[in-house]
Amino acid sequence: MITHPRTEELAQAVARWVDELRPDLDPRNAFLARVAVNVLGVIGRELTLGPAAEAAATQRLVVLLDHGGGYAELNGELCRRLREGTMDVASPGLLAALKANVLDQLAIDQPNYRHEG
Repeated sequence: MITHPRTEELAQAVARWVDELRPDLDPRNAFLARVAVNVLGVIGRELTLGPAAEAAATQRLVVLLDHGGGYAELNGELCRRLREGTMDVASPGLLAALKANVLDQLAIDQPNYRHEG
């Protein structure tokens, strides 16, 4: 296990280095370098924000489905219930839980996304 520099710090360092090289690259490779920088940013945010986002999503699903379990199991059950029609937009708490889960994921995937409160 790496304790210092932390994994997210390593990703940030590589992203900064690639970004420094980008102006000297041809257009195609400059674009690919920008994609790589964005990917490294997502990795860093997933490392720092992901565990809390998954824990919060799991707790929301526990409340919504009224029983415990892991995130993958609970999310799978929610999907099944939605497909079967046993849960829908009228289900109490569903839309609020989904919105909170999506906003947590957006904070990782697209941190500059502006949503309406």
